[in-house]
Formats: sequence, structure tokens, C-alpha cells
Amino acid sequence: MDGLFPPDASASTPTGVYRVLARKYRPQSFDDLIGQEPMVRTLSNAFSIGRIAQGYMLTGVRGVGKTTTARILARALNYEIPGEIDRPTIAMNREGVHCRAIMEGRHVDVIEMDAASHTSINDIREITEASRYKPVSARTKVYIIDEVHMLSTAAFNGLLKTLEEPPEHVKFIFATTEIRKVPVTILSRCQRFDLRRIDTDVLIRHLARIAEAEKVEIDHEALRLVARAAEGSVRDSLSLLDQAIAHGEGRIEVREVREMLGLADRARVIDLFEEVMKGDAAAALAEIRAQYDVGADPAVVIADLADFVHFVTRVKLVPAAADDAAATEDERRRGRTFAETLSLRVLSRAWQMLLKGYDEVKSAPKSLAAAEMLLVRLAYAADLPTPDEALRMLRDGALPQGSGAPAPRGPSGGGGAQASLGAPAPRPLPAAMSRPASDPVATASAQPGPRLVASTEPQAVKPTPVPQPSVRLTSLQDVAALAAEKRDIRLKLAIEKQLRPVGFETGRIDVSPTKDAPFDLPQELARKLSDWTGIRWVVALSRDEGGPTIAEEREAARDRLVTDARADPLVAAVLKRFPGAKIVDVRVQAPEGEETGDAGATPTVDAEDPGWSPDD
Repeated sequence: MDGLFPPDASASTPTGVYRVLARKYRPQSFDDLIGQEPMVRTLSNAFSIGRIAQGYMLTGVRGVGKTTTARILARALNYEIPGEIDRPTIAMNREGVHCRAIMEGRHVDVIEMDAASHTSINDIREITEASRYKPVSARTKVYIIDEVHMLSTAAFNGLLKTLEEPPEHVKFIFATTEIRKVPVTILSRCQRFDLRRIDTDVLIRHLARIAEAEKVEIDHEALRLVARAAEGSVRDSLSLLDQAIAHGEGRIEVREVREMLGLADRARVIDLFEEVMKGDAAAALAEIRAQYDVGADPAVVIADLADFVHFVTRVKLVPAAADDAAATEDERRRGRTFAETLSLRVLSRAWQMLLKGYDEVKSAPKSLAAAEMLLVRLAYAADLPTPDEALRMLRDGALPQGSGAPAPRGPSGGGGAQASLGAPAPRPLPAAMSRPASDPVATASAQPGPRLVASTEPQAVKPTPVPQPSVRLTSLQDVAALAAEKRDIRLKLAIEKQLRPVGFETGRIDVSPTKDAPFDLPQELARKLSDWTGIRWVVALSRDEGGPTIAEEREAARDRLVTDARADPLVAAVLKRFPGAKIVDVRVQAPEGEETGDAGATPTVDAEDPGWSPDD
């Protein structure tokens, strides 16, 4: 491994005491940091042009290098080689005057404080008072406060003024894993750097270099297991590698790492997933028992199952996810197969059940028993139909009458995966899908004596009577008339003026509201129609323009009557005899002996004096 301090035994263990890998191979410069290229690029540019902030906030999960980065940054601020370099720089190819003391955490001008044990305002007061004095030997006095989110509110407030306007010789570097707990007033005074989790492939290469430097033989697959278990943390990966070296006595095999971590074979986890998706509970129970016998932790097996479900789901939605470096070749190949076979409904259901079941397995007094019951539930649910499929099967009479599971469905149906994965014989229906106890067929089959045998011929299903409305409605005009009958004048006027008819049938009205119609008018109309008629009504909004409103139709009919009246010779003569007269109403008179109607009626026209208007 390349670094400022080569990791030889004499340098790392001056007293003969073993030094763990996480300390032995701690980065000494920005060149040694892995996976943090954006931060290094920003700091490099800032140092080169002299734009150095007074405060830095480093955040990230455990083990990504926050404290190490803070020390490297303090070293860069105080880098000095007598007669050559006396300015801040990140190009630290040689050991400077203050470098070793800073990296070992013992420099007098680089003060490290653990905020978890120094939380009070008094601790911060000591910092603010000491910051006024110049450094003893270095160029810059640097305060490194780790886990800064643990400071009290008073401590944060006491730090604000000094952090905003510190002396020229003072710099602050904060590190935290809980950035949301740091007040915004502190964040606004610092430059923030989010240290990322290390990619699995980068971490594998890093561990391989360290194993080579330690002269340890380790399988590539074993390195993959260690890197996966570390979850992007360099420190965790080095601690696990340290443990694996001790466990393997100089040569590390995959089997030994798996036993150390309590992991099941990844291929066997995939086999277990396949058995579960087939609905073969017996095979699934035998498989997890076999994995448990070789040392696998049931909770870890369930976690691996959930992880594989997530992997298959990602591959289904984003096929490029199959090229993940953390996945084995077997995972990629079989993951693609499952992604093509299983539906999102099945995968999401399996994920939810595994996520809930994981906590049950961890907290159960017998973790294996809890894991087995979880697998039984998963296998049972794998071939259950979705609600829409169940309703369709019940309607079509496709369900068996006593026993037997639903017919196997392909992945396109959104149910289980039995058809494509080679499912065993169907299992009995759950109680929720079987006939109720009151069913005469079910009751008869449960009694001793001759058993009823279900016929293969389709049975006639009596149609369910459709409820009829108490009031017959055939048009929107009928609805308006019903509203008037119910003395809901406001709704009647809204129907007449603000709804354009698109379609009408019993139980459903399609309308297109006008621009001035209330947004809740369809819901209100549907609710009141359901109350008035005794059946359920749906008032649906249509994108079609629809016909004229009732009020518009009424106005158009009135205009037609007025036009026809103007054409009448008698009315025309009256209008000519009285200049300025106008027609204000047209009344249709029915023939004698008949009720008033439109057909064959003779119009009667009221002409009025000039100057009279309907508003008088």
C-alpha cells in the first residue's frame, strides 16, 4: 500500500505490541484517502488559491474517515518543511515538522475534543478563551471536535460568536454522524463535506492491497464477503479482515469467513428463495435447517433473503443493477432470471413479510423456529391469488369446491411464481378462500357418510338481483325535478346551470361542469341521489365538452319561440303598429279539451307599451 508511513512492523509496533489494521493502515495524506475524490478536489482547489475557510463540518456514517480526514486537514494547514515550504498545502509528499505529532493526536496546537464527554458550556468556554492566544509552535491552532452533535444547546450558543469571527490563527474542524442534530446556525458558519460510503469494488481492492502487505492469502470471494459485511465502512472492513486473519491462521477461505460472520452460502440463500417462491414449504424448511446446522444465523439468513429480494426488484426495474460489483456471478445470472419471472406484486409482498419477520426472528426466544414460521408464511403466500384474481376465479367458478389451491399462474398475472419455477402440487385453500361453514356443500362434505363430489361441469350461478331505484330517472332534467321535489333549490339551480350532460344511465351520470361550478358539486349530487333513490350513484367528470346545460336549453327554446312569434303575421302587425314594443314572453295555448302542450298550439303574444320593461 502506498502511504506516507509504510506499514512495516518496526514503525507500527515500536514496543512490540500488536497494532490493529485500522490504526496501522490509517491514511496519512489526502492521497491515501479512498472514495472521497469530490472532497479532495474541492480542498485542493481551495488551498491552491488560498480560499481556506475558518470552519469545516465533516459528516458521514461510521468508519468512513471523518476523524482521519480532520487530522489530515490539520496537518495540511500546518505543513512545514524548513527552508522549503511554509504555507498550507495538500501536497504532502514528505513528512513535515509537525506531521507525525498531528497524525498521532499529540500536537500541542491541534486540540482534539470528544463532544460526547465534553458537552457543557464550560468546555466550550475553555476553547473560546484559549483561542485568543497564538499557537505555540505551529502556524495555525486547530480545534477538532468529534461527535459535535452531542454538545448541549448552551454549548452551541457559546460557540457561535467565536466560530463566526475567529482569530486569524484559529481553525475549527467538526465531525459528526448525526448532521440533522447540529443547529443550522453552526452549519451556516462552516463548509460542509459529506464523506460517502466506500463502494464495494473500491473497498475490495483496498483490502486486497492490505492483505498483500500483510502477506496473507485470501480468496477474492472472501474479500467480497468482508466488504459486503462492512457496508461501506473502511474501519469496519479492516476490523473484520483483522478478525478473519486471526481466524484463518494465515490463509483465509470463503468457508471460514462465512462461519466467522454467521453467514449462509449465498448460493444456498438463492436456493432457499427459489423454494419459497415455488411454494414448497417442506423444501424451504429443510434448507434453512441445513444452513443452521453448518453455523448460519437464522436472522442473517432472513436478512440475506430480504437483500436478495431487493436485488431482484432493482434488476427488474433497472436491468443495469445486475452489474453490481458486490454481486457474485451466480447472483447476477439467477437474479436476472427471477426478475423476468416474478412480478412486482410478488416481490413487494415478499419484501414486506421479510422486513416484518426479521424483527420477529431477532427477538424470538428460538430464532430458528421463528425463521421457519416466517418461511411457511412466505411459501403459503407465494401462490395465493391477488384480490382481483380471487374475485375473478370465484365469479368464473374456477376454485375447487373442497380442497386444492388456485390454479398456478404465470408471472404476468401478478400472483405467485409456481408456473415458471416448477411448483409442486397445489396446497389446500386458506380459510379465507374456502367456503363458509354455513354453505350446504361444505357442511355436507364435513359430515360422515357419502361425500359430495364436485362436478367437472360448470354450475349455473344465479344472478344476483340488481337493486332498483325508488325513483326512476332517465335524464338530467329528471334529476333537477327530483331536487326541486326534495326542496333542494340550490342543488336544482346548480344542476340546471352548471352541469353539461355527457352520459346518463341508472346509477351513473357523466357530466362536464362549467367553469363556475363548485369542485364538490359531483360528490354532493352523487351522495344526495343515493339517499333519495336507495341505490348507489356515481357522478363522473368527463373530458368531453358535453351538451348544453338545462338552463341553456331552456333559453334556446325560448329564443326559438320568440323568433317564431315574430314571424306570425298578427304579431308582426302589432309590432309595426306600436313602434318600440317588444316581445317579453311567449305562451303556448292548448286546443280546447286538451292539456297545455307544444304540438299544434297557437302562440299568444303579449305586446307592451313603449318604454315598459320587465324590470319595472
